[in-house]
Amino acid sequence: MSIIRDLSELKKPLKNPVLTIGNFDGVHKGHLALFNKVKEVAKEIKGTSVVMTFYPHPIKVLGNKDGPPLITPIEQKLSLIKKAGIDIILCLPFTKEFAKISAKEFVEKILVEKIGVRCVVVGYDFAFGKGREGDISFLKEMGKRFGFDVIVIEPVSINGTVVSSTKIRELVQEGRIDEAKILLGRNYQIEGIVVKGKDRGAKILGYPTANLNLIDELTPKKGVYAVRVYVEDKVYDGVANIGYNPTFGDKSFSVETHIIGFKGNLLGKKIRVEFVKRLRDEKRFKDPKELSLQISKDIEEAKRCLLSSKD
Repeated sequence: MSIIRDLSELKKPLKNPVLTIGNFDGVHKGHLALFNKVKEVAKEIKGTSVVMTFYPHPIKVLGNKDGPPLITPIEQKLSLIKKAGIDIILCLPFTKEFAKISAKEFVEKILVEKIGVRCVVVGYDFAFGKGREGDISFLKEMGKRFGFDVIVIEPVSINGTVVSSTKIRELVQEGRIDEAKILLGRNYQIEGIVVKGKDRGAKILGYPTANLNLIDELTPKKGVYAVRVYVEDKVYDGVANIGYNPTFGDKSFSVETHIIGFKGNLLGKKIRVEFVKRLRDEKRFKDPKELSLQISKDIEEAKRCLLSSKD
């Protein structure tokens, strides 16, 4: 698998490329349906499976720069696409100039001349080109003209819910991470660099915590969660608190994780926190001792949850 980050890296068209195009935020089960079709067709024609995606997300360039929080930061997204078994990822820089390319020019200059596309697999609501002027009917017309096929994949529904990045974002923000998992096909996770906290965990409460400076934009609803924590090549059970530490009257938002059984210094290291179950709301306790007692209960409940949810 290779990642091409600029079309100038393509010196000649690819071998029988079967391509899908999109932002693929979350790399959820709807996206995986597209990828599976791409791989299936590529295998049939002895071709190359290709995913074209963009960085930064177009909404960050064209719309509100603060836009909706992304489910997957770019490197995680690329990793998940790679894991899906795609041969080549075209991760193209999205700029205001790129956004001005017409649908016709996009097909002729990029899909046909540069990539040499044989088949394009798209979702039912696909649109492209300047102002999203190119729709599926236009793409099919261009396919007839230039000799490539167009396959349209209908929406994926699970338990009556259409799988979409918008829905997953909503579920995560509401703390409904078990429902988000069903649509994602995996537990929601965040990454961050461990930074110095307020030194309360070990000294005051008796439970050291890793305080995260987040890489991710999308954070689950405030509360306490049973989590799995990935530290380098090891996985630990843990309990994460998301919120403002009301017992101490803090004003700043934080994500703090107690990693069960971990010994060592994580300061400055990147860790990944995978959310398995929401245990409770964040609440104010009368004093640190009462909070410490609750943390011990949270840890025991987290252990039970994580033991029963082993995949």
